[in-house]
Amino acid sequence: MSENKERIVGIDLGTTNSLVAFMQGEQPVVIPGEDGSNLVPSVVALDTTGGQRRFVVGNAAREHLLRTPERVIYSAKRLMGRGIEDVQDEVKLFPFRLSADLQPGEVLRIRLGDEEFTPPEISAYVLRQLKRNAERYFGAPVTKAVITVPAYFNDAQRQATKDAGRMAGLEVLRLVNEPTAAALAYGLDRNKEGLVAVYDLGGGTFDISVLKLHEGIFEVIATNGDTHLGGDDIDNLLIAIALEDIKGELGLDLSTHAEAVQAIRKAMIEAKIALSSSEAARISIDLPGGEKYQRELPRPAFEEIIRPVIEKTIAPCKQALRDAGVTPEQIDEVVLVGGSTRIPAVRRLTDEVFHLSARGKRPHTDLNPDEVVALGAAVQANILAGGSQATEDMLLLDVTPLSLGIEALGGVVAKIIQRNSTIPASATEHFTTGVDGQTNVAIHVVQGERELAKDCRSLARFDLKGIPPMSAGLPRIEVKFLIDANGILHVSAREQRSGKEAEIEVKPTYGLTDEQVETMILDSFDHAEEDFYQRQLIEARNEADTILRAVEKAPENPAWQQLTEEERAQIALLKEELSVLKQGDDLKALRAGTDALDKATRRFAELMMDAAVSSAIKGETMDSAGEKLGEGPTAPHPFAPAEITKE
Repeated sequence: MSENKERIVGIDLGTTNSLVAFMQGEQPVVIPGEDGSNLVPSVVALDTTGGQRRFVVGNAAREHLLRTPERVIYSAKRLMGRGIEDVQDEVKLFPFRLSADLQPGEVLRIRLGDEEFTPPEISAYVLRQLKRNAERYFGAPVTKAVITVPAYFNDAQRQATKDAGRMAGLEVLRLVNEPTAAALAYGLDRNKEGLVAVYDLGGGTFDISVLKLHEGIFEVIATNGDTHLGGDDIDNLLIAIALEDIKGELGLDLSTHAEAVQAIRKAMIEAKIALSSSEAARISIDLPGGEKYQRELPRPAFEEIIRPVIEKTIAPCKQALRDAGVTPEQIDEVVLVGGSTRIPAVRRLTDEVFHLSARGKRPHTDLNPDEVVALGAAVQANILAGGSQATEDMLLLDVTPLSLGIEALGGVVAKIIQRNSTIPASATEHFTTGVDGQTNVAIHVVQGERELAKDCRSLARFDLKGIPPMSAGLPRIEVKFLIDANGILHVSAREQRSGKEAEIEVKPTYGLTDEQVETMILDSFDHAEEDFYQRQLIEARNEADTILRAVEKAPENPAWQQLTEEERAQIALLKEELSVLKQGDDLKALRAGTDALDKATRRFAELMMDAAVSSAIKGETMDSAGEKLGEGPTAPHPFAPAEITKE
């Protein structure tokens, strides 16, 4: 097949299997691999047979697992954008080893024989194979692609995926959340409106998204998940039980025998697949020393073994429903995605979570759950390419799973883009300084739902330098957050009076674990009352500081002499009282003290304003007159690390 027009392909870069698809007329189609299979196992092997050095991908690489497991890597997606501190437990079950000299926060390097590779480099080999498959099919070069990622991938993991695409010679036009891609695939021939839950349990990740469908627009209104939960965990449970059985029955400890572990893994995966359609599976494995491990695994026993794994999907589902502000009964349709959703116990669980049977509904499984994400990626690729009649009216909207903001005065978080905001997204907030003569502002970008920066995840820090020295409150600093279509965050800061600006593309340090992501959200609920009180207390102290600083400078202003002795004495007394209250934790008393001092200084403020108006009438601007009085035209509120304050 050959066409003059260059194709944009859709790629599902999966943990277990990967696929490439394109739009054939009005329908998305998966492109088969060299062996005729639509699925390309995400396995890479370094073959050195006969002194030759070559990389093998897919089913051919899987064959090397039994012969040279030390030269094979699989499930590299689980290592994308993660650090050594995140993966200690799971690498124990992998046949490959990590570099011995890795430091916390450093990009992982995996040993493949005598060489070392990063996870994006390994993923690039898989992407190159998919690229070759497409080029062979079209008979023409393929250089552009849409690649899917789990909805809960953080910035580092998304950036690692883009890096892998570039290394494979692909221009990554868009990263699309996997559940959103599935919705595109299912919405292709349907013009439905309502709410859809996409439940995606794949090999290494779990995602749940709630989407609103309306007149061709697909909007993700909530998303949740776990980047460390999937079919691999089921496999590992079965392998652990088999190893324990073999040790107990045959006295063989094979936990460190890589070849035996891979033989057991292969048998357990086959049994798992068989149990999706059969009531029992027969397991038979040839072991070292001529021994044989045999066992019959009934489906009820299998379901009891995997119950702890699949039940971990319940909490994210309920959280996504809460975030969307809907009940299970309001979900019109549930779409099942990922090979693990073939398991009957998983389908029953989704039925229970979304109350389907009681409403005469069933989970939607029309499309092959292994292929649906790739099909959706092909639809998105077609939209970006100009589309066809089938996709010309479609619009795709994703969301950001956690709030983004900066640290403000006192360590509070000024949220700029709220959690579950539709992306691409852009938001701007204005800040000022809290210290006189400040020429630099340190901007601390954070991610999370807590009220204080110390309880959120630090994403990046950068400085806005060269601000002309001014009184506190005069600089007007515009901070802009932009999340592009790939979910990558860009932050810029500009001091509007001087024109000084700085910006950063946030590529956070590696090491955000799925537990940390989930904890961020859960902790925001668990500590909501305490956090809110602490924020109110900090803001009240900031407000007290602002008025205390103004009163400290008051005697320097000619208007001060127009006050009576009694007025000046009252202000001085209330100033001392507020200084004491500011050191305590009594929010009510602090607010009362601030209000009292504010009321006592109102006549002084009126006298200053009269002087400002008089100056303006004489030819000065209100801004310049205000600066002489030590205040800005609108006197914004105090930023943080370097005393930055939200207006």
